[in-house]
Amino acid sequence: MSKPIEIRHDQWKKLLERLEEDYPRSVVYIREKMKRKLGFVERVHKDWDEENQRWRKNCVMLDFYNESKQTFFIMKYSEYLDDQN
Repeated sequence: MSKPIEIRHDQWKKLLERLEEDYPRSVVYIREKMKRKLGFVERVHKDWDEENQRWRKNCVMLDFYNESKQTFFIMKYSEYLDDQN
């Protein structure tokens, strides 16, 4: 399994809208179809800091299971992963 890609929730929302344009809704919303077709599934990652009583990290992780599909995904959707947007 490849290293996951970490994105903010607002980036995930924009990316999800784009994925809905490019693929059928079933591919976008059914995890097994997403994994088979796109090579990844999304996961919400939260890390609570007990000492400061706040979230250290609250993001979406894209867990890839196929390196070639990850490479293709990065090439095709890199503008949604860029921190400048």
